[in-house]
Amino acid sequence: MTTVTELALSSDDVALSETFEVLPELEMRIKSVVAEGAQQTMPLVWIAGEPNEEIEEALADDSSVDTFDCLLEESGDSEWLYRIEYASDVGDMCGAIFANDGTILDAQCSSDHWTFRLLFPERDLLSETVSELEDQGIHVDVKRMVEAGRNADLEATAALTEAQEEAINEAYDRGYYDVPRRISLEDLATELDISHQALSERLRRANKVLASEQVGEPSQDEIAH
Repeated sequence: MTTVTELALSSDDVALSETFEVLPELEMRIKSVVAEGAQQTMPLVWIAGEPNEEIEEALADDSSVDTFDCLLEESGDSEWLYRIEYASDVGDMCGAIFANDGTILDAQCSSDHWTFRLLFPERDLLSETVSELEDQGIHVDVKRMVEAGRNADLEATAALTEAQEEAINEAYDRGYYDVPRRISLEDLATELDISHQALSERLRRANKVLASEQVGEPSQDEIAH
């Protein structure tokens, strides 16, 4: 079934974190998300909140930016539209989404994270995408996930991805949550053939989602992001 999800990725893992480090009050909104190739994945960005000269100086010094061009200025708002070509790592990140038939519905960027709202024709394709992003060393926070036709409100439902379900089920079945534990995190990761860090992150996110469902609302950490 078609699945819509909201993912938060660290700016350090995606792009423009160096620009935000220099200009923390910067405001960015993504104007265009397309799949024209690795360098054309999120090309058009409205940028405001700082003088144009300082914006361009920060972009020029940002290692995640290959080239940029200022296309136009919004009259009276001190907001500029830029076309940005990013370093190859950004193309690899978007490539994992597109390779699994994902569509980027929209994206937002702030000083500490990118938020992507994605659509996948099948839920397992979302799980595969998350796994591939984690294999690239990207920290992925699945904030929300809904299945089209069951719940149209993306903000109303949190759910586990299949990878998180597998991790937490295996952890439970093999005694990771027993006192004392019957298996260590390292041994469990070896049996599941994933890295120790990836398993730790999956269990942490799964536990957070399950805890938020028990109290009937998203966790404060989720709301903050």
